[in-house]
Amino acid sequence: MKKLDINDLKKYAVKVRKHIIDEVYSAASGHPGGSLSCTDILTALYFSEMRVESKQPAWEDRDRFEGHPSMRYVPGVDMSTGSLGQGISAAVGMAMAGKMDKKDYRVYALLGDGELQEGEVWEAFMAAAHYKLDNLTAFLDHNGLQIDGKITEVMSPEPVADKFEAFGWNVMRTDGHDIEKIIEAIKEAGEYKGKPTIIIAETIKGKGVSYMENQAGWHGSAPNKEQRDQAMAELDKVLAELEVE
Repeated sequence: MKKLDINDLKKYAVKVRKHIIDEVYSAASGHPGGSLSCTDILTALYFSEMRVESKQPAWEDRDRFEGHPSMRYVPGVDMSTGSLGQGISAAVGMAMAGKMDKKDYRVYALLGDGELQEGEVWEAFMAAAHYKLDNLTAFLDHNGLQIDGKITEVMSPEPVADKFEAFGWNVMRTDGHDIEKIIEAIKEAGEYKGKPTIIIAETIKGKGVSYMENQAGWHGSAPNKEQRDQAMAELDKVLAELEVE
């Protein structure tokens, strides 16, 4: 895949956000808040750093990424996941398989900070460190909100960095909306040996849409037409500004 410069990546991120709004609006269902907060991370991975081939989605030596899509309908998805926690667990298994098969692909996973309340994730973290899966990089979308409100009020996982270090992970932090810094963190994680890496990305839930930002109510709600039009207008303005840079 052709790699893009930073300005092009920023434009792609805005276009991805527009797709998120349009798709959630069209389906009258979805999770815009977290999707918007992790957009810059996924843009950096898929359009800059991950080794993938869109025309060969099942390429054996491709890098892997786990999320919620269904492998029955989306080419390149390795496993259909449902309950929170399954993504990182599957990613650990894929990274272990890569080690055993002496493959050089990398495995990436994304977790929400509310997802850390699931017990399954900590079993996965423990296993990844035990087997020294340095071919695994996880991102924590650290926006501080979940469906019921602030993570610190629902069931606080803090201090997250200390917990990851105690579980034997290499811990990094980055601005989850600065694509250049995200790419730097991905490259640094790829060079770290002996431990899996978690990149704690500080983000804003609903990033890019003014009325959604930092609002837990947009965790799993779809916009109406007026809200959809406002969101698209705001994103179009940002895209227009990037076009002239």
